Amino acid sequence: MSEPPSPTLTAATVVVVGADEQDEVPLDLARWTALAEAALRDEGRSGELTLTFVDGTEMAELNAEHLGHEGTTDVLSFPLDTDDAGGLPVLLGDVVICPAVAAAQASGHAGTLDDELALLVVHGVLHVLGHDHASDAERARMQARERELLERHHWHGPAPASFRQDQDGS
Repeated sequence: MSEPPSPTLTAATVVVVGADEQDEVPLDLARWTALAEAALRDEGRSGELTLTFVDGTEMAELNAEHLGHEGTTDVLSFPLDTDDAGGLPVLLGDVVICPAVAAAQASGHAGTLDDELALLVVHGVLHVLGHDHASDAERARMQARERELLERHHWHGPAPASFRQDQDGS
């Protein structure tokens, strides 16, 4: 016997389930889940996404387990469902961010911790939705979309002059 459809979650709903599983960097979880929801809506996608903030140890373990890379990283994205689920809510995937790495790289990247976290949220969401930056053309398209989403939903206007999407030395 199958479960009846949820009256509160339809196929057109955007749900971001957030979790702050670290205590290294204070953050406003509701703010970052709202940014992820706004990015999904602007991309015309519905479904459920998890947004989890973890400490450096957990991020290093995930990086090793899923990518075979040693050490910690700033953001990992794990896409799940890519197709319509027959009218059922789609499980879009998981975005995992390490605020400690974001704090360490912010001044040489996005400029401020606030802008770095916003960039990582949007970057992770776009990866879950299939964007990539393996080639120069893909990178340019993805960065343009990141900037559009950040200007609309994070800054509510043009990016600050100090904002950079490329890290120092890259």
